[in-house]
Amino acid sequence: MLNGHGERVAKPRIVRIGGREIITEGLHLNFWADLSHRCMTASWPSFIAGAALVFLVFNAIFACFYWIGDHPIANVSAGDYIDYFYFSIETLSTAGYGDMHPQTHYGHFVAAIELFTGIFSTSLMTGLIFARFSRPNARLLFANNPVISNHEAAPTLMIRFANERQNIIGNATARLWMFKNTITAEGQPYRRFHELPLLSHESPALALSWTLHHVLDENSPFYGMSPDDLEASNVSLTVVVTGYDVVAAQTVHARKAYRHSDIRFGHRYVDVLSVSDDGRVRIDYSRFHDTLRDDARI
Repeated sequence: MLNGHGERVAKPRIVRIGGREIITEGLHLNFWADLSHRCMTASWPSFIAGAALVFLVFNAIFACFYWIGDHPIANVSAGDYIDYFYFSIETLSTAGYGDMHPQTHYGHFVAAIELFTGIFSTSLMTGLIFARFSRPNARLLFANNPVISNHEAAPTLMIRFANERQNIIGNATARLWMFKNTITAEGQPYRRFHELPLLSHESPALALSWTLHHVLDENSPFYGMSPDDLEASNVSLTVVVTGYDVVAAQTVHARKAYRHSDIRFGHRYVDVLSVSDDGRVRIDYSRFHDTLRDDARI
């Protein structure tokens, strides 16, 4: 792609960061230089389709090398390309059924190179699949909307989330940030972020539900802001939760971003925890995202 001066520039790309679409321009990315990251971040269907495509291409190339040789493989009738392709698959996958085998120095040489390629690619694929499966991740269910309502007689921003796996996440820690547009002293627009202090940012054992509370007092960046003020400053929130998954024996992370339009003023969350007749705790996930209007003044 060329600009107005005839210079080659990178094609604009659309990437998703925290649920938002960002258009990037002028960044030259080498596909092969960051192949490992692309393999780790691709969706499973894309990853499997890409692996299958590479497998077919490799076999097609080696089949061509066999095909142009002088009968390098035994038991290939009429030298059909498809037979060489099947032999290549057997060799690259190290299956080796035995009905077809190299019978010339040329055939042995190409087969040796393909065996090395097969061993190398199999090891690489095994490592990538293991890395994708073993990546630590937390299955946390975040409420769709933060709410602002009275809590302990003070206006409070609240965000609720739950552990979908119902296992124990030990030493869980939560942090909450607010991002807003401001103007510097030089009159330049600037995107600032503020960490919002929480009444409690640690939990010894996150198993069911946890609600974060940030009091909107004079020290809060939210103090005195109306919904219109949030929209004018393009306010957004980001929650980051980390903890130790006792089942996976690894530290896990979860992240959720909210826009200013997601925040509901004068609402509180519907209670989803109750106690059954036999004394067991019951949690109703079907109402986890539900809120209702709080009659108390904020």
